Amino acid sequence: MLELIRAVAAPCGLEPSSRLATRPSTLIGRILAVPALSLLVSTLALSQAPTAAAADTPPEASTSGMPVSLGPRPYFLVDDMDEDNAQSADLKARLEQCAANRTSFERSDFSIGHRGAPMMFPEHTREAYLAGARMGAGVLECDVAFTADKELVCRHSQCDLHGTTNILQTPLAEQCAVPPEYDDNGKLTNAADVQCCTSDITLAQFKTLEGRMDGVNPEADTLEGYLAGNPAWRTELYADRGTLMSHAESIELFKSLGVKMTPELKTPSVDMPFDGMSQQDYAQKMIDEYSAAGVGPDDVYPQSFLLDDVRYWIDNTEFGDQAVYLDDRDLKPEFDVSDPATWSPSMQELADQGVKILAPPMWMLLAEGDDPERPIVPSVYAEQAKAAGLELIAWSFERSAPLVDDGAWYHQTIDGVVNNDGDKMVALDVMARDVGVKAVFSDWPASVSFYANCMAEELDL
Repeated sequence: MLELIRAVAAPCGLEPSSRLATRPSTLIGRILAVPALSLLVSTLALSQAPTAAAADTPPEASTSGMPVSLGPRPYFLVDDMDEDNAQSADLKARLEQCAANRTSFERSDFSIGHRGAPMMFPEHTREAYLAGARMGAGVLECDVAFTADKELVCRHSQCDLHGTTNILQTPLAEQCAVPPEYDDNGKLTNAADVQCCTSDITLAQFKTLEGRMDGVNPEADTLEGYLAGNPAWRTELYADRGTLMSHAESIELFKSLGVKMTPELKTPSVDMPFDGMSQQDYAQKMIDEYSAAGVGPDDVYPQSFLLDDVRYWIDNTEFGDQAVYLDDRDLKPEFDVSDPATWSPSMQELADQGVKILAPPMWMLLAEGDDPERPIVPSVYAEQAKAAGLELIAWSFERSAPLVDDGAWYHQTIDGVVNNDGDKMVALDVMARDVGVKAVFSDWPASVSFYANCMAEELDL
């Protein structure tokens, strides 16, 4: 390994001195401080790694390129679990036993890194993706938007650059769809309306930006105040470096990490066709980048909130079997999660159109039960989806602020029985054990990875 490190270091002016030669860790540290060299070393190391059989380790360990490290968060959640009902107390005991006895953890496809690990890292950045992989996520997500020159990049929304990057602190702010405006005294006058889109700039310009923790203050009258909108519980500890990525770059990174991929084709914020690119062209272009990178359909779960996108992939590509329909039918005014008559299309109609995987927000899958010893149960929605033969993926665990006497948006259907963060683990257990979800998105994948490792044999995760 040291010879490999030296081979990378020499052309970059990092040839080890006699002191470094006797302390390889110092040389490695200097190399890994350079992102491009770090990725190169990881890739070369993978190419020279022994096979699973030769190393006598599981195949996952030999291809992942880095060990799984969960940190204290999962244990905090377990410690915070209630013991005043059998549902929570029994699960807490099993998870405590796992925590006490398990010495190592593995990646799990049950754990999906939602935008990487955005509870603490700028979303959709290289740093967030690395954190998600290190926390055991077996699948990572790149939300896919397009630039002015029709190149694909990783952003949660086509028009979120004002909140998720430093664009307003650069000259590119002038190119924004709705740039910031100031009065004669230098006060920001249109904070609520500022909007910067990936389609406002080219890929080359996009790559000059840096990711930041998402959050703005739309009532601010200064740029500094506007950008100080990140909720405190998400922290700024890791926000001083956020490397933006094109979609193609994310594919190469995910390949080097040995994880599967779930790109979401973002609903355009501009009229389509865009400069001659139709919605179908856009959907196909995303798939083409996986084919060009040599990534097969079994390793990709393409997603969209637009049913037509999902049906396009099903009807026209080899990637349709794992296409995911992201459910936002709750946005329709007539929708009632407890009344199937208000769901359009119905679960069976989705299945008849070829949809195999449905991904709703967590709250749609959960309900409050009548038994005080089992306060959280599967919803009618979950039962109907299973009856139609649909597989389920839930979003997004650890997305909410601390749950003190409040279920917040992601736990709204169980608000009456949620009073602390430990209740998240009970909700996760119901989704895995009783609903049978195949995976869960998380803003802090370590929590889901911990659960998946502890329950892998019992629930076949």
